[in-house]
Amino acid sequence: MAPPEPEVFDVVIFGASGFTGKYVIREALKFLSPSSPLRSLAVAGRSRDRVAAALRWAAAPAPPPDDVAVLVADASDSASLAAIASRARVVLSCAGPFRLHGHAVAAACAAAGADCLDISGEPEFMERVEAELHEPAAKSGSLIVSACGFDSVPAELGFLFHSRQWAPPSALVTVEAYVSLHYTKRIVGNIGTYESAVLGVASADQLRALRRSRPRRPRPNIPGPTPPNGSLMEAHNPLGMWAMKLPSADTTVVKRTLSTITEHPEGLPGAEETPEYAEHRKNFWSSVKPAHFGVKIASKSLVVLLRSVIMGLSIGLLANSPLGRYLLLRYPEFFSTGLFSRAGPTEEEVRSGSFKMWFVGHGYGDAARALERGGKLDKEVITEVSGPEVGYITTPIVLVQCALVLLTQRGNLPRGGVYTPGALFGPTDLQRRLQENGMSFDVHGTRSML
Repeated sequence: MAPPEPEVFDVVIFGASGFTGKYVIREALKFLSPSSPLRSLAVAGRSRDRVAAALRWAAAPAPPPDDVAVLVADASDSASLAAIASRARVVLSCAGPFRLHGHAVAAACAAAGADCLDISGEPEFMERVEAELHEPAAKSGSLIVSACGFDSVPAELGFLFHSRQWAPPSALVTVEAYVSLHYTKRIVGNIGTYESAVLGVASADQLRALRRSRPRRPRPNIPGPTPPNGSLMEAHNPLGMWAMKLPSADTTVVKRTLSTITEHPEGLPGAEETPEYAEHRKNFWSSVKPAHFGVKIASKSLVVLLRSVIMGLSIGLLANSPLGRYLLLRYPEFFSTGLFSRAGPTEEEVRSGSFKMWFVGHGYGDAARALERGGKLDKEVITEVSGPEVGYITTPIVLVQCALVLLTQRGNLPRGGVYTPGALFGPTDLQRRLQENGMSFDVHGTRSML
């Protein structure tokens, strides 16, 4: 008699014993039910004992469900990754830094035809996965989507939400996103985020070389002149806060989404989409206006921004040499001015956090003015996305809701390929799902600048 086929799980969480991974388990358990789209779940990592401990932590104070499987897999062991990918409808990849551990997971999913969502905020990793795995994923029927956490779904859906507020005849030209993090208790970030930043700066030359090696993607047609770069720091803005330019993944991901939609003005057709969804998809993208986009970190405290500047300068100056990287990674508390530590935040600190992300858009009240020589921008719209702590509450919420969209609406999405969250999930009900789970999307106001 042939041995029984291994069970296929709706979701497998890889990197489940990591600092973020255990929070992702806890969020996923909320939706695990025989009557839910998420009916079966497995958690995976290098150590069975550590993964099991993470599962117990996530389920507490109740005991963990008996039917959640604990699997062993290592990013350096391709056979173990192939085994979990073959048993998953959706893999949630949580083991970073992703430039070290993420590519092998995505490649295993592309080979097996499993969908893969990760929480990376590393542009070089994301763009390399797109360059190397889009065709294999499209062929196998695997959807691979990076940046399905705080990086970069609030920015992506926030930009799309903002853009759709500009009804004709108005024309959107530029959107600046201001990110403000709030904590009632002093909090430190987990070391993984800091390590990703250090390695990202160290691999900047690789990212530039990768971009030069690829065909240039189409750029959207944005009315009016290209806005000036502006200053690194600003003391005056519509929010009345100090702000500093932030070289973040959000900007590159939004720009990639806009390039995809420039190539596919009606969006990405689904493999087996319903007529109703096809019509909705076309209407959705026809209402989206492209714009120049950038991100700034904002605070009412100049001291907070200066600490971020010092950390950024330290990483920028030291990350490109082996000795400098050693020092940065060996002494994260010192070089991050106490913003990150190996211990990471406590549960109480995590619960104390929240974020606001304002989108300040400028453009023309009448698109015809864009054709006038020297026509000044005369309309401003401010919208806001807000939610709980970014790294360990918002990120798991976003990741799990993206997975539930895949489990419930897979036929309305492309058969396979590597895409950004905005290009793939924009027309779906992801925004509604996030609003039902602790996030808000609001319009603050519109004014004439004449």
